[in-house]
Formats: sequence, structure tokens, C-alpha cells
Amino acid sequence: MDWNLNRINDYLFKWVFGREENKEILLSFLNSVLSPEGQGELIDIALAERELDPEHITDKLSRLDILGKANDGSIINIEVQIANQYDIDKRTLYYWAKLYQGQLQRGQKYKELSRTITVNVMNFSFLPDSGKYHSMFSLYEAQTGYRLNQDLEIHFLELSKWKALSVPPKTRLDKWLMYLSNADPKELEEIAMSEPAIRKALTAEEIFLKQDKERYLYEMREKALLDQVSAMEGAREEGRAEIVLRMLSRGMSVTEVADLTGLSTADVEHLKHQRPFQ
Repeated sequence: MDWNLNRINDYLFKWVFGREENKEILLSFLNSVLSPEGQGELIDIALAERELDPEHITDKLSRLDILGKANDGSIINIEVQIANQYDIDKRTLYYWAKLYQGQLQRGQKYKELSRTITVNVMNFSFLPDSGKYHSMFSLYEAQTGYRLNQDLEIHFLELSKWKALSVPPKTRLDKWLMYLSNADPKELEEIAMSEPAIRKALTAEEIFLKQDKERYLYEMREKALLDQVSAMEGAREEGRAEIVLRMLSRGMSVTEVADLTGLSTADVEHLKHQRPFQ
């Protein structure tokens, strides 16, 4: 197969993992995250029927996520994020809370609320532990570690941390992270032999590549996502420049500013002459 797809393009991710005929793929991935020891694995999931508006493809702020209800009653939401939009912790809690409270209809009791799970697949580092690429958060008593209940479960999968380890995949989750890290199909051949769902995901990609309409929408989404990253990087650079100029305007030397900001003296000098302060 002529490989040129980005597996963390959320349109492609939703196409491969979020289709009824591909539930085997989704369940394998979810079980690798939620049941690393193979206990209490999910055996089915009912996907929410949400039509994808083509206009959302080019919207940099739209969220192309996957939502479903598993056979054990759990509400599960999966989202791929290619860039750190900041406040991701609060945004994740906000969307989790909407899913959790949205389960109850008038007259229903709180005991009817089901476990609600969010899985964030991220192409950037967010949490401080550089060696831990899978983190799960819930509600725990601060001193004893007692878990209040099972209802809140938020997972962060940090692909950049897994790739940085540069080790062969050992667990099912490792194999899925290798797949999502855009490994070439040749690198995945051996893994696909032991993981039928990954083999099926590769087959789904081949089907995807043969459909002109899907490839076009994928490319439009890829452009929107790249524009989003570029805009965020531009905003960061703009903010950094303002800080540098403010420090210089207060009498700090180029060397002092470089030391405090981590920039080179040449970069500080460039900013100083490119955008002279008042």
C-alpha cells in the first residue's frame, strides 16, 4: 500500500474506529486502555449516531470524537488531539460532566448514572512524568487513596512520550500506540499477525484510500488541523516576543533576557531590532 496517511487525523481516526462495521477495532483499542490485564473486557459497544456535517471538516475548532455506550453500561468518549489547546484538564472535565449529567432524564434516580469514561489520544506531552505515557484519573481520597466510585475515569495517552522511549511494543496498548504513531505498515506486519484488530485497521485504511470522497475530506481536515497548529504556534511566538520586549523596556540586558527566557542572545537581538520597543 502506498502509505501517506496520518493516523491521528481525527477524521481518519473516526472513520477507522467509529464505524459500525469496525467495532472489533474499537473494542480492541478500548480494552487495551481500560483492561490492560484482560479482566472485565468490553464485548460490545453501541455507537452514537451523529452525522458528520461536511462543514465541520474545515472548522479548526470542531471536535470529531467517538461516543458510545458499552455492554456494561459505560458511556465512553474518545477524542484525538494533535496540539495542546491549553486548559485541556478543565475542558476535559467540562465535556465529561456534560456526558455524565446528560444520562439522567426527569424522574430518574442518581443511582442510575453509569460510569463515564473519556479517552484523550494526544500527539503532545501534557503531564509531568516523562516516562509515563498512559495516565488514568478518577476521584480518590487525598490521604488514603480510597476511590470514591468508578464513575469518573479520564485517560490520557501521550503518543510523543511513547515514541520517545524507542522500545519494542510489549503490551496490547503499546501495539496500538505504535499503530497510532504512524508506523509504516511494514513495521506493523509482525504486530498485525498477533493482533487481528490492528490487521483489520490496516485493511480499513486500504478501503479508505480507494474512496476519492473520503480522501478529499481527509485532506481538507488535515489542512484545517495544520492551520490550527500554525495559528497556535504563531500566537505563542507573538506572546513570547511581547514578553521579551517588555523585559528589555524595563532595562534588562539582552543576556539577562536570554537567560530568563531560554532564548539565544541572537534571538533576543533579532526581536529587539525587528520590533523596537517604545
